[in-house]
Amino acid sequence: MAQDPAREALKAIGAAPEHRGAFIRQMLAFEAAIDAPGVDVRETLTGPLVDALHDDDQVVRKTLSTGVAFEFLYRSKIARDFVMSQPEAPDHAWEPMTSRILVDLARGGKQVVIGGAYFGDHAVLIAREIAAGGGVVHAFEPNSDQRGMLMRNAGLNGLSNIIPRSEGLWHDSTTNLKLVGYDSFANAEVAEAGDDTFKTVTIADYLAASGVSNLDLIVLDIEGAELGALKGAAPFLAAPKGQAPSILFEVHRHYVDWSKGLANTEIVRLLTDNGYTVFALRDFNSNYDLSAHPVELIPVESVYLEGPPHGFNMVAVKDPERFDGPGYRIVRDVSPKYLRHKDPALHHPIGGL
Repeated sequence: MAQDPAREALKAIGAAPEHRGAFIRQMLAFEAAIDAPGVDVRETLTGPLVDALHDDDQVVRKTLSTGVAFEFLYRSKIARDFVMSQPEAPDHAWEPMTSRILVDLARGGKQVVIGGAYFGDHAVLIAREIAAGGGVVHAFEPNSDQRGMLMRNAGLNGLSNIIPRSEGLWHDSTTNLKLVGYDSFANAEVAEAGDDTFKTVTIADYLAASGVSNLDLIVLDIEGAELGALKGAAPFLAAPKGQAPSILFEVHRHYVDWSKGLANTEIVRLLTDNGYTVFALRDFNSNYDLSAHPVELIPVESVYLEGPPHGFNMVAVKDPERFDGPGYRIVRDVSPKYLRHKDPALHHPIGGL
């Protein structure tokens, strides 16, 4: 079969780091120059070309403006958009506002649980923030390749306070699960025990076995298992203000039915019944420089949810007054999804990009 000349050319460019970097810079310049209203240029044009420079087993290294270094497998949109960051040394790896608020929520904390730690894009930032105070990150990642990258990144950054765990967070500690789907898109399904399965554990059971009685922050990005994981943290959710953990979690229309409003979903009601105030977090599902913008939070009852099935992060706290100060803005009747190619009134930060 004849070789595809274009693909072979891209492969050759990708083989030389200096050529690959120059090509990526040209793609970024093209994005800035092209005027295509309603078209996601990154997803349809430039992104696939940059993807063709890499293969799934390629390890890429990138350093943040703070000096934090990451190595990661080129297997996802997370990897691609990190590689295509502007500036070249950004202040985060993935999801700028999520990264910022997580560091803020973790500040001064001692115990953090992360479900879906991946290669450490958020876990490393949190661990770095709480290391000096003796804080520990309990990082659950059943994907062995990504768990290996997580620990590689902990070592790169001199962090000894990340505890990697292979279990899946769930509402019980007796189930076997397996990952279905590829890499960052994989979700957990119940399965018979086998070589490709992993055990579940509840947050409460795990922390009790670890001798931990207080929890400061829960972070969950586990493709639909968020509700089960929160049910497994019931004693911590019931704790009073000042003792209950802050929570950041993902919801997605594939797993959460919000047809009767986000406030009426089971996961949000679980939290509000326990005294939490819940917000949707506005963010790019990408790497994008938002350092000049405040974190925008939408009260749960006024989130704009129209559009194709999509997901976004949410934040739950028992002390919502913490968001009254500088660095935060409460907004209403807008989408949590920042999208460069969509209606600015709904999908751009207040005041514009």
